[in-house]
Amino acid sequence: MAIAEKTIQFLCPASEVTPGCPKRIELAGRPPLAIFNLNGEFHITDDTCTHGEASLCDGEIDGDVVECPFHQGAFDIRTGEAVGAPCVVNLKTYPVVIENGVVGVRFDQ
Repeated sequence: MAIAEKTIQFLCPASEVTPGCPKRIELAGRPPLAIFNLNGEFHITDDTCTHGEASLCDGEIDGDVVECPFHQGAFDIRTGEAVGAPCVVNLKTYPVVIENGVVGVRFDQ
């Protein structure tokens, strides 16, 4: 059985992601990502709503939840769980790495 290789991609300085203002990141060959700062704790999810083609970075944040700007479906930012209809498919989340004040994401290859 092959062991999955893990790679880290550094995305932006942590100072560029303020609470309440997620940052959209586009990487070649991957879906867009959203970086969220929840009171100094960083989370990374796919940026595209699982119900429609909306950017969650354009949505409203209420505590630990982001609301889709198209149909008001909602996701738990920490877990990716769909917590508001019409969204029923969970959002993909990624492990976060912070080094020297820079936010990175760890991908399993």
